[in-house]
Amino acid sequence: MSTYVYGIIRATHSPLPQDMDGIGDPPRPVRILRQSELTAIVSDAPEELRPKRRDLLAHQRVLDEAGADGVVLPMRFGHASPGDDTVTAVLAGRAEHFLERLRALDGKTEYNLKANHNEEAVLRLVMEDNDEIRSLAEANRQAGGGSHEQKVQLWELVAAALQAREATDAEMLHQALEPMAEAVSVGLQSTGWLANLSFLVDRGSAEEFLAAIDELRGQHAQLELRVNGPLPPYSFVDTPSTQHAEGGTADAFGAAAAQPTNG
Repeated sequence: MSTYVYGIIRATHSPLPQDMDGIGDPPRPVRILRQSELTAIVSDAPEELRPKRRDLLAHQRVLDEAGADGVVLPMRFGHASPGDDTVTAVLAGRAEHFLERLRALDGKTEYNLKANHNEEAVLRLVMEDNDEIRSLAEANRQAGGGSHEQKVQLWELVAAALQAREATDAEMLHQALEPMAEAVSVGLQSTGWLANLSFLVDRGSAEEFLAAIDELRGQHAQLELRVNGPLPPYSFVDTPSTQHAEGGTADAFGAAAAQPTNG
């Protein structure tokens, strides 16, 4: 039977709660696999591993329980290995990397920030900042709406200005919040979001970090900001060099699937 991996902790980590249930129906009991200075939090993997809500919540619950008493190197949902021996072999082979990541993430948490534009507010801002758009819009208004060509020209100008504003605001958010974080990970862009940023934040600075986001909300009415956290630091499990040069933690464990958890 394959082995499902929730995360990695130090062997000196406080004992996990007894009788902890993991993913699956019925839930598989959570257990640990120790290899020298490291311990993997695991359970037997279901035959069919899919991102059902019940299992996603179970995965998160195990990490939350483990993280309550010390640093955890979290795996994203879906990491399965052919068996226990493979897991311990990976722990042995990547011990230096895992221990470095545990040291780097100790006392840290992740906050994910997604941003999009309030359409009415950003359109007003674009009109105020662009003389050409304002002039053409006024000319069209005086002409009873303008010709088809004039309408297309105005639409193209507005679309280009909005796209440029998205890039500008995304960079502004990154620059404004980066000094308050230990590290920043730029996530995949998706429809509707102009920025998708994950920040590794010291737990002692979390309130200050969140206050800075609230201040940005007040200063930039065109932005709608959604914050998710505190989260296990999923986005910072691997350093950039290991993600690209060595395949990363997910590949090392032979992940059967990996579903994003930043929302």
